[in-house]
Amino acid sequence: MKIGFIGLGVMGKSMALNVLKAGYELTVYDVVRENVDALVQAGAQKGDSPEEVAKQSDVVMTSLPNSAIVESVVLGEQGVLSGLRENGIIVDLSSITPKTIRKISSMAKEKNISVIDAPVSGGAEGAAKGTLTIMAGGDKKVIEKVMPLLESVGKDIKHVGDVGAGDTIKAVNNLLLGINMVATAEALVLGKKAGLDPDIMFDIISKSSGGSYALTAKYEKYISKGHFDPGFMVDLMYKDLQLAIDTAKDLQYPLICGTLSQQMFEAARAEGLGDRDISSVIQLFEKWGKTEVRSEK
Repeated sequence: MKIGFIGLGVMGKSMALNVLKAGYELTVYDVVRENVDALVQAGAQKGDSPEEVAKQSDVVMTSLPNSAIVESVVLGEQGVLSGLRENGIIVDLSSITPKTIRKISSMAKEKNISVIDAPVSGGAEGAAKGTLTIMAGGDKKVIEKVMPLLESVGKDIKHVGDVGAGDTIKAVNNLLLGINMVATAEALVLGKKAGLDPDIMFDIISKSSGGSYALTAKYEKYISKGHFDPGFMVDLMYKDLQLAIDTAKDLQYPLICGTLSQQMFEAARAEGLGDRDISSVIQLFEKWGKTEVRSEK
């Protein structure tokens, strides 16, 4: 099975390397030449466009920033659909709107090409280690066909429903992450301003009903040290919350906590924190509270 991989950013580069390590013949493309060169040095072949990658592949994997870019790369001029042969498979690992991937799937079906939406969770560390959680939407038989490929980049792979279900559950998951991150930051600053030791707060809350992934994953590594290198960037969190908001609007469902949380990440971006880890949103609360939540050890 020949594989194409398009989108070699922080996540995509690591996933593509793991595909190579699994022994697949791989052709890659990215608009950033240096990213392509790194994969070529590791043993991949270079494609000059998404279409050229698709011509040399049985399965094309994409890991791209947003819905518009995925749609352009797959459906646009010199796109994946222009080059992929009949019975080919597209596996989109990006986080995009369900309606976008369903549109792509509908157009691909006209050429007898299958589409799987397979957004991932686990961050840059999970991508590097090949331990990502993958939420796969699409035909079960097609997913079974590419399961060994998915297993080269992920550890926990779930079939969650038809095309679009993967992107939907990813949006719901990241909606909760965004809300929990903002709530965690607000609460920790309140506790510190009231005189509590941050380390004691972490120890107790992480074992109590107020605990969350946002607390356990972000306090010790980022907040307590005041180091906010990503991680999962504020810009990406803002984008993922927009996916949830757009999905809610399509369903005429009010998304109150999610919208408020997105505004906090918008404020963080306005403060120049867009390329920082999402835990850096605490710096807004620290500024307002005139105190910092740092380990006192």
